[in-house]
Amino acid sequence: MTLDQAATNAHPGSPEPLSLPGYSLWQLVMYALKLGTLGFGGPVALVAYMHRDLVETRKWITEADYKEGLTLAQLMPGPLAAQLAMYLGYVHYRNLGATLVGIAFVVPSFVMVVLIGMAYVAYGGLTWMQAVFYGVGACVIGIIAISAYKLTTKSIGKDKLLWAIYLISAAVTVITESELVSLFLIAGVLVWLVKAPPKKWFGGGGMPGIFAISAQLPAATPVVASVDWSVLWQIGAFFAEAGAFVFGSGLAIVPFLYGGVVNEYHWLTERQFVDAVAVAMITPGPVVITVGFIGYLVAGFPGAVVAALATFLPCYFFTIIPAPYFKKHGKNPGIVAFVDGVTAAAIGTITGAVIVLGKRSITDLPTILLAVITVALIWKFKKLPEPVIVAAAAVIGLLVY
Repeated sequence: MTLDQAATNAHPGSPEPLSLPGYSLWQLVMYALKLGTLGFGGPVALVAYMHRDLVETRKWITEADYKEGLTLAQLMPGPLAAQLAMYLGYVHYRNLGATLVGIAFVVPSFVMVVLIGMAYVAYGGLTWMQAVFYGVGACVIGIIAISAYKLTTKSIGKDKLLWAIYLISAAVTVITESELVSLFLIAGVLVWLVKAPPKKWFGGGGMPGIFAISAQLPAATPVVASVDWSVLWQIGAFFAEAGAFVFGSGLAIVPFLYGGVVNEYHWLTERQFVDAVAVAMITPGPVVITVGFIGYLVAGFPGAVVAALATFLPCYFFTIIPAPYFKKHGKNPGIVAFVDGVTAAAIGTITGAVIVLGKRSITDLPTILLAVITVALIWKFKKLPEPVIVAAAAVIGLLVY
């Protein structure tokens, strides 16, 4: 039996029979490996690359399947681009496809951030290393600012309710310098009740499954911390919480990580945390891979592995478990409304994170100019690769610091 036939015959209880794909699982895995190795630009760019390559150019994935995957990735907590990649692997090859595609997408950038972490630990005290991040840190703030702007204009539109949620979420992030998980769920339920209220509070109408999914989220990964437990267990528990409760794109995890890594556990200094975000932005693949760098700084290679596994395993299960149900009910108006509310809150958090991190990275005239110039270049030259801008900022940092 071929892989294609196995995919077609697998899961006979699925909501609908699988169509015969025009590509092999190996081809899709190799594409994910390439995207994870060369895909710069953060979640917005990675999501766009997948649509361009898999839907428009190669026609491996239909527009409907892509939109379903994007909606599910926005609805579930976890990194947007990684979850979309897993879902696209699930479309024709179910759990095996989601697993292999997810691994291929994440591993290249994980290896890169661990190698950078080794260099950072070995040479972090040297002036040249500090100088590189002096320039890159300010540049990254400009990149995140543009990403936040694109997400805002694309997702919020002119809806007054979504704008209110967006602004409140941004303000809360700036004031508390952390992310409130409850705000995402409240935003989703609020938009659902306003835009697509259930015909019955208990029973057939409205948005079946959302309360069931939401009710399970707090139980998905128990948050347990004790000063008597090992650092590795603390890392696993904290990053599992991050993977299980953070909604939105990979950038949404930044304020959550800051609250725990810097304020609660004091694993990193503020400067080191900004450097960790910078590493994530200058490497390809998902932005969330910064957890590997942070884990390495805290507890070496075992810390990096534990942090990465704890972060990505929840989003993996949040993709493959609801996928059959979502393919059947994803177009329900209630679910669409809930997604809109969650997305607005997530983007507001990203915007707030730009301000929080900007206060620590943009400290003088050279860093102000670097951030402004970065924004101007990305705005003016749409096809200018961001790694080129980051490399130039690193050189400027070496000269100016």
